[in-house]
Amino acid sequence: MAAIIDFIFFLINALLNLFVIALIVSAVLSWLLAFDVVNYRNRFVAGLANALDRITGPVLAPLRRIIPSLGGIDITPIIIIIVIRGIQTILLPASHAAMLNLIGGY
Repeated sequence: MAAIIDFIFFLINALLNLFVIALIVSAVLSWLLAFDVVNYRNRFVAGLANALDRITGPVLAPLRRIIPSLGGIDITPIIIIIVIRGIQTILLPASHAAMLNLIGGY
């Protein structure tokens, strides 16, 4: 049973890491689009931007309504990354230990 809980927490941590990567790639891509380094006429760029927006948009949208952009710079991805790292550092290990104590794993 402890191995299953370990695996579940491993998956949660891996998904959070992948989401952070998606946030970073989305932010860099938005800068590249804003400075005309790449454009939407490229099918790969358009598809990648659309996919990243569908993945990150639902998490970023509520914060974007609350936090205004600072001189055209959107800081919501930075805030989300800080929150995710806090979850990974503080909440996941604590809840993992609590779950293992519940089942008697340690």
